[in-house]
Amino acid sequence: LHRVTGGALTVAGLAVLTWWLLALAGGSDSYAEFSSLATQWFGLVVLIGLTWAFFQHLLSGVRHLVMDTGENFELGANKNGAIATVVGSALLTAALWFYILGVAK
Repeated sequence: LHRVTGGALTVAGLAVLTWWLLALAGGSDSYAEFSSLATQWFGLVVLIGLTWAFFQHLLSGVRHLVMDTGENFELGANKNGAIATVVGSALLTAALWFYILGVAK
């Protein structure tokens, strides 16, 4: 999952970032079009998915960093750590988007 989220962030994240930067450079009409598409349901799905991929990749990286110190190699602790990264990334994504959508309205 760590590698998949890294790949998704590289491809999809870079595509969205490039589109956003081009929209900024293109002027107010171009940015308005980007903003309009990004705030529709399919745009929010992409942005929320990228946010989840970011948090999943971040927490999984921290988990691997801890494992590099020689900790959590026991099967039970390792499995709990893997579950914690998935649950933690979902909770962090939900918290961030509740904040973003709550502040925006």
